[in-house]
Amino acid sequence: MFPKEYIQFLAHFHGDRDYFECHEILEEYWKKNDVKNKNSIWVGLILLAVSAYHHRRNNFTGAKRTLEKAITIFKTQPESVIKLGLDPHLLQDILTSRLSNITNQQRYISFNLPIGDQALLDLGRRYCKQNGFVWGMNSDLTNDHLVHRHILRDRTSVIEERNQSLKLRKGND
Repeated sequence: MFPKEYIQFLAHFHGDRDYFECHEILEEYWKKNDVKNKNSIWVGLILLAVSAYHHRRNNFTGAKRTLEKAITIFKTQPESVIKLGLDPHLLQDILTSRLSNITNQQRYISFNLPIGDQALLDLGRRYCKQNGFVWGMNSDLTNDHLVHRHILRDRTSVIEERNQSLKLRKGND
């Protein structure tokens, strides 16, 4: 009923709080299924994860900008939010409160999404357990690999892909 990538997203969002991984998982899914739609519900979830990632790093400007975009997507698509097993009204309340915290430069605190579908909740918890993390854990703010993942990751494949793309563009000019 729910894409496995969405379950993985939820498990990372609520389990190990690896928001970077949440972004990676859903971006790949979005690119395969709805890539031209910048207002896709998947983009809203990606932006939400990116906002949480920025907030945790005290990048309040990035956190605010991405959360505002996510809120707009969720607000205009309550039916899509419901289909994903989330309560759209509670989601808006949670995100509005987080936006206020970010605007006032309050420190990051872990949060959960309002999942109303018990089967989805069970799937997410099972995925967490299978992968060695616990649903509902607070984010480990001392884990630099988690908090600063985009800086510390191996970027070799990204650089190679960009170079290939640049070569192709130069060849077409």
